[in-house]
Amino acid sequence: MIRLIYYAILAYVVYAVYRFFQNLVKPRGTTEPKPRASEEMVKDESCDTYIPREEALREVIGGREYFFCSRECRKKYVERRKNTPAGR
Repeated sequence: MIRLIYYAILAYVVYAVYRFFQNLVKPRGTTEPKPRASEEMVKDESCDTYIPREEALREVIGGREYFFCSRECRKKYVERRKNTPAGR
């Protein structure tokens, strides 16, 4: 029984040393985020938040381009626009 415990501890030590050296050899990645294709931010007309242009939902209303962060914000804006006499 003592031999079994001894072998288990020995195996753990060998494994820990192996992992230590693996981490030394592994190339470290940069901590900088990957640049996006476009860093342009657009404003959501409904909730006034800014989101990356490539992630925004785009809608053309009355010949003008609008951007939204979600379908819910787009729906709220369209409903509010319908209820406003001048159309904002």
